[in-house]
Amino acid sequence: MPLPAPAYVQALENGILERRAAQALDALANCTLCPRRCAVDRTAQETGICKTGRLAVVASYNAHFGEETPLVGRNGSGTIFFSHCNLLCVFCQNYEISHLGEGRELDEAQLAAIMLDLQRAGCHNINFVTPSHVVPQILAALVIAARKGLRVPLVYNCGGYDRVETLRMLDGIVDIYMPDFKFWDAGIARDTCDAPDYPEVASRALLEMHRQVGDLRIDRDKGLAYKGVLVRHLVLPGALAGTAGIMRFIAEKVSPATYVNVMSQYRPCGRAKEMPALAQALAPVEYDRALQEARQAGIKRLDKPRRVFQLG
Repeated sequence: MPLPAPAYVQALENGILERRAAQALDALANCTLCPRRCAVDRTAQETGICKTGRLAVVASYNAHFGEETPLVGRNGSGTIFFSHCNLLCVFCQNYEISHLGEGRELDEAQLAAIMLDLQRAGCHNINFVTPSHVVPQILAALVIAARKGLRVPLVYNCGGYDRVETLRMLDGIVDIYMPDFKFWDAGIARDTCDAPDYPEVASRALLEMHRQVGDLRIDRDKGLAYKGVLVRHLVLPGALAGTAGIMRFIAEKVSPATYVNVMSQYRPCGRAKEMPALAQALAPVEYDRALQEARQAGIKRLDKPRRVFQLG
């Protein structure tokens, strides 16, 4: 049986996609799209925390094979890495992109062309990496790309620091949400990314994402995800991420069938060594404990562990 068409195809046909794009672009004039609520006029090239004006900045795009198995398939996930970020964790593993803004500005036509290029290359989805601050630009580009034949699922691959009001602009458009859930403790979120409201914001955002698309659905024949939520959680040294609390929230408040990737690849990147607790790599025993906490919380669908540990 053929898979259903991506959600945005119907949104294009009934005019919702174009209306949402216009609504989002209008919001740039007094930008409160993310929880930072900087209220700058990005249409006039004023910038706030995300340092992004009217145009999105793209660092790179390619067929990526390092994502979760249900996204990669045989031909890879079509990742588009956006520069800058609204969260700015001190330990970011893409520090040059998120903090330093390496990349180039692209208009909506150029961004649409990238989506179509990735589809032509055989990628199984379009995977927007760090999209929270460029939702308007994505939607405007999607109108162009969908009209020209884009027909693969969309993945919203974010840090979890998203306003529900902005996520609602994506309802019926995004097929797969892939948020991080980084911290359960407000103090850790304050110290690492100056966002003490992160646990509360990420909780609300995840509930909204799940309301829109539900648990992750995977095509049995090809093993590819086509709709739903996939949560990523990076285990931090010293249990700083609060894995147990996050897993209990997911299992009890979202769904015990939530597909979760508990990740082991923490290493001190960016400015992490400024914080003694984050200046060391993750120990294997800490990762094993986090996996155990996820299972004990009742999480039933854990991504197959790919252990990546740094020596020393």
